[in-house]
Amino acid sequence: MAKYAVIGLGRFGWTIATTLADNGIEVIAIDKDAKLIDEVKDKVALAACLDATDEDALRSMFVQDTDAVILAIGSSIQESILTCAILKKIGVGYIHAKVENHLHAKILEFMGVQKIYLPEELIGEQLAKTLISKNILEYINLTSGHIMAEVVAPGEFVGKSLQDLSLPTSRGVNIVAIKYNYLNVTEEGKNEIEVRINDMPGANDIIREGDILIILGPKGNVDKLIRDMATGKI
Repeated sequence: MAKYAVIGLGRFGWTIATTLADNGIEVIAIDKDAKLIDEVKDKVALAACLDATDEDALRSMFVQDTDAVILAIGSSIQESILTCAILKKIGVGYIHAKVENHLHAKILEFMGVQKIYLPEELIGEQLAKTLISKNILEYINLTSGHIMAEVVAPGEFVGKSLQDLSLPTSRGVNIVAIKYNYLNVTEEGKNEIEVRINDMPGANDIIREGDILIILGPKGNVDKLIRDMATGKI
């Protein structure tokens, strides 16, 4: 079973810790605020009230044995940097870190943190993409540097097969799933619209009006497709 430590239970850390735990992941939650620890203790595998800048205290939680540590301290950049230094010292292999600004990000990057997140920028970019084009429902940055987006199939795609579109070769983007409405008749004879997902679309699958395409590709390729959808240059 996967095991993660979350250090810092502000809104960002709390959401990550509880979401992971709700999905069956073993979580160690750490914060120096006793009230937050008391509130989260029944939601995670282990909750500890301690100062993350205390090396011995962190070692006692065996965070170095987890799959990754999520460093979500937001109240103090200095505390975040010091905690990061301790995590690297005690042998934590993989760190995801929330940062407050670009200088904070550069420092942690220099220290060897693998994944860095500036939440306000991520949220702002996602909102901006959905505003740029009415076709964009979701826009998600993946840790690989790729983007996954939910896109309402534009009119230019309707009636064409995936082979006709040839997005992997023409755009460098893959359609990894298709959501569509299915008319289902109940035992009582009533018509119901059911949302289904084709999670293994093939070359001969035809795009229909109203289909939602889940696309995946490098950020530059996905962004260009979104711009072209917005300007009608598909």
